[in-house]
Amino acid sequence: MPLKADLDAIDWKILKQLQDNGRITNVELAERVGISAPPCLRRVRKLEEAGIIQGYRAILNGAILGQDIVAFCMIRLHRQSDADLKNFAEKTKHWTLVRRAWMVSGESDFLLHCVASDLGTFQNFVIEELTSTPNVDSVRTSLTIRSVKNEPLMVL
Repeated sequence: MPLKADLDAIDWKILKQLQDNGRITNVELAERVGISAPPCLRRVRKLEEAGIIQGYRAILNGAILGQDIVAFCMIRLHRQSDADLKNFAEKTKHWTLVRRAWMVSGESDFLLHCVASDLGTFQNFVIEELTSTPNVDSVRTSLTIRSVKNEPLMVL
């Protein structure tokens, strides 16, 4: 599959290092990828401006912060017109329990990654929000038991 971006080996090294540690200093990053600090910073800024690096986040421990329930919801719509799909996708942006959402192919139309403080909160969301949303045909949920792997999102 052809790449949509023109990246060289140094760019790939920068992306790998930043994905592993987004708080690394530019000096340390430059050292690790084998270039000096000023061109390293220029490359990072170019990767940011191109939208390849979309941002930086802290990864929080939900369980310690009282967000123990992690679940996935598979949503099937009655109708899958472009307008219906866009309408549901827009609704997901306003549900705070939904942390990530994908339009998918197969038996479901959407896959939602949800995080809640307790089972009751999640159940209320499913019953009061998801199942009552116009055009939703079915909602299937899967509660997670424990995380067994947590790697960066991209394989570099």
